[in-house]
Amino acid sequence: MIEEENQLKNAQRSETDTSEDVQQVESETMPDEATVQNSQEVASEFPTAESELEEPVTEVVAEPVEAEAAAQPVEAEAESLAIAELTQQIESLKAQVEERTGQYMRIAADFDNFRKRTQKEKEDLEQQVKCSTIVELLPVVDNFERARSQIKPQTDQEMNIHKSYQSVYKQLVDCLKRVGVAPMRSEGKEFDPNLHEAVMREATDEQPEGTVIEELVRGYLLGERVLRHAMVKVATAPEPVITSDEDYQGESDG
Repeated sequence: MIEEENQLKNAQRSETDTSEDVQQVESETMPDEATVQNSQEVASEFPTAESELEEPVTEVVAEPVEAEAAAQPVEAEAESLAIAELTQQIESLKAQVEERTGQYMRIAADFDNFRKRTQKEKEDLEQQVKCSTIVELLPVVDNFERARSQIKPQTDQEMNIHKSYQSVYKQLVDCLKRVGVAPMRSEGKEFDPNLHEAVMREATDEQPEGTVIEELVRGYLLGERVLRHAMVKVATAPEPVITSDEDYQGESDG
């Protein structure tokens, strides 16, 4: 019993010694208040590396964001102005293109009309010169035809002369055909004032009224153009014949 009490006391004594040792260690390791205050003052004077890194990062990140936010409206306005200016330039260029195109079309049309007009004038002039030249030759053709119809050669010598000038006549007619000259064939056709010139009229019941009975002077065409109108004799309706009964009736009325 006494041993148990001694053991209990020894245990209590060891616990007390242990707690005292712990307090002594804590008192030795824990700094006093003055030391803590001095450490805080020194720390405030010399910032740590972490604080040095955090502060500039915060400033660098914040400034571009604010600058970008402030620059967005300016950039949008500048972009709108640039687009408006480009649109205006495009519209101006379109108007210039349309104006130049219209001018080109008018010039091209004027040139085409000028070309057609000059070509027609050239063709008309050539046709006019050709017609005037051919008209001067037509009386020569008339004389050859008149000689052929009137002259009747009697001897061999006269026949040779006749053949010689008839060959010239044939050559002249062939030349006229090659340039497009064609004689009119008027006899038996209806009188046409665009082609014929009536110089004589003859009453007859053998031909319908207005029919060309005889061609006195031959007419000629150059293509569809009249070189010379044909001089013709035109049939007219015969006058009514008065019978003896009609004469008697006339005398009775008188």
